[in-house]
Amino acid sequence: MFRHYNKTRTLSHSLKIASLLSFVAGCVNVAGFLAVQKLTTNVTGHFAFFVEQVFKLDFWQGFVFFLYILFFFMGSFVSNFIIELVSQKSDRYIYIIPASVECIILFCIGIFGNDFILKSPDMIAFGLLFAMGLQNSLVTTISNASIRTTHLTGLFTDLGIELSQLFFFKSVEQKNKLHKSIQLRFTIIGSFFMGGIMGGVFYSSLQLKVLILAASFLVMGLVYDSIKYKLIQLKRRLTNN
Repeated sequence: MFRHYNKTRTLSHSLKIASLLSFVAGCVNVAGFLAVQKLTTNVTGHFAFFVEQVFKLDFWQGFVFFLYILFFFMGSFVSNFIIELVSQKSDRYIYIIPASVECIILFCIGIFGNDFILKSPDMIAFGLLFAMGLQNSLVTTISNASIRTTHLTGLFTDLGIELSQLFFFKSVEQKNKLHKSIQLRFTIIGSFFMGGIMGGVFYSSLQLKVLILAASFLVMGLVYDSIKYKLIQLKRRLTNN
């Protein structure tokens, strides 16, 4: 699911990666908010707060909100930079590396984050926003911009448009494409919701260590993808022989 992109991707690939990454994002969204009372999976609200603080002449707080936006942007930039850099040598690991970096960030915040809640809560927000920028850029590149997993605003917009289109005459091919897209949207929403529930339920007992669970799911996805890829390669070699 991480290795297929553009025309080689099937609905099955998209559903797998969408459910995995949106589940992780939902968990990060709730855990991050409960920990530092900040949105950590998107920057829409932070931009509004940034403008508000500037008009209040509270430039320091405005600068902090600007840094939230910047870290999300930098995560997106770094993710695609890694993809482009590695692709010049090999296509095999171009998407595995950004996902692995995201895992490391989530593990680190999960292990050490509770020590920063009172001293430097903004550092936690910066790290989570950077990780979600990585993830959003990664899945956008893999899916050719057909999947978003870190926020739901655009997703609900697309879902509303596509559901309304069901009431109008379409060819069989168009209807099939529409049904697949709607299925994908509902999968992302459901997985994000389930990730949020896990983050909320386990945060009361684990605090930020709940991010270790989220990172573990992502690691399992990477391991599954690697094993499946090796099995496919082995099957091809045996078939050719």
